[in-house]
Amino acid sequence: MIYVTGDCHGEFGRFKTKIFPEQKSMTKDDFVIICGDFGGVWMKEETGEERHLLDWLEDKPFTTLFVDGNHENFDRLEQYPEKPWNGGRVHEIRPSVLHLMRGEIFRISGRRIFTFGGAASHDIDGGILEPDDPYFKIKKKRLDRQWKCFRINHVSWWERELPSGEEFRHARENLEKADWEVDYIITHCAPTSVQDTVRWLVGAEGAYKSDRLTDFLEEIHSRCAYKYWFFGHYHDERNVSEKDKLLYEQIVRIA
Repeated sequence: MIYVTGDCHGEFGRFKTKIFPEQKSMTKDDFVIICGDFGGVWMKEETGEERHLLDWLEDKPFTTLFVDGNHENFDRLEQYPEKPWNGGRVHEIRPSVLHLMRGEIFRISGRRIFTFGGAASHDIDGGILEPDDPYFKIKKKRLDRQWKCFRINHVSWWERELPSGEEFRHARENLEKADWEVDYIITHCAPTSVQDTVRWLVGAEGAYKSDRLTDFLEEIHSRCAYKYWFFGHYHDERNVSEKDKLLYEQIVRIA
């Protein structure tokens, strides 16, 4: 079995047995995929609370998989052991809690699944503060007074939220090998044209600007044959089109 859900931000209550009873018949050969903003690797170092949550997921009967979103601690995430898994590369957070890396094509339960995490943070209209800036406290206090959203570099924001040129190249190479055909695509944000539709549907016309990642995903959207594309990021539940699905808290079975 394969299930897909949206952003968790470190809150995994939806996976409690009383909320997700389907797990009673699942094993470690069954999977739940999170469409980014996993949030289980967030603090500067693994705290007792974070360790408890990750161990709790590890103890679940299923295997937890996730693509990265924009709200992940990339400094820590990329320090976990990297290994081959089901045709692609993963970071092993726990033996059955795995980060699906960008641009990979995994064969899971007989399905080919292309993954590409990342997204641009939109909650930064106040900018990015540097923690070692001698005026940090003054700038933070001013932004707090103005009720402006801001992030702190390497504390609550990472440049790695957006992919590198090498990751784009790697993804194209893998899709070329697959003749640009997969069963499912799992990302955090959506292709530009799909994102434009989402903005209209959720009434957020002034947010979610296009960028090099959404434009790259648009290329895939136009070139790649796929059955369904699942993504999160926009904190809503929508069938944006017959094939493009926005998920948040729902857990949807796809295989």
